[in-house]
Amino acid sequence: MKIISSKNFTADKAWGALDITSINGISTRLHWTDQPYQWHVNDGEEVFVVLDGEVEMFYRKNGNKHSCRLEVGDIFYASIGTEHVAHPIGQARILVVEQEGSI
Repeated sequence: MKIISSKNFTADKAWGALDITSINGISTRLHWTDQPYQWHVNDGEEVFVVLDGEVEMFYRKNGNKHSCRLEVGDIFYASIGTEHVAHPIGQARILVVEQEGSI
C-alpha cells in the first residue's frame, strides 16, 4: 500500500519521476517539472493527468500543430502515433500512465 501526497512531490530535475506501480506492463508515474519536455511519439497509448499547476500541451493532428491548456484535473489522452510535447506553465505535477519503458 502507498499513500502519496502529489502536491509535495518534487524532483532533482525537470521530468523527474516517482514510480508508483507497474501493472501488466503499464507504468504509473508521478512527474514533477518546470521545463518543457521534447516532441515525441510514445510506443503505445498515454494518459496524462494534471494534478497540480497548468500545462500547455502541443500536438500534431493531420500534420497541423495544435495546442490546449490543461488545468488541474484535466486529462490528455495520446493515442498511438500522436506526436506531442508538454510545456508546463511554472511548476506542474503530472500523473502519466503508459506502456512500461515508453519515452
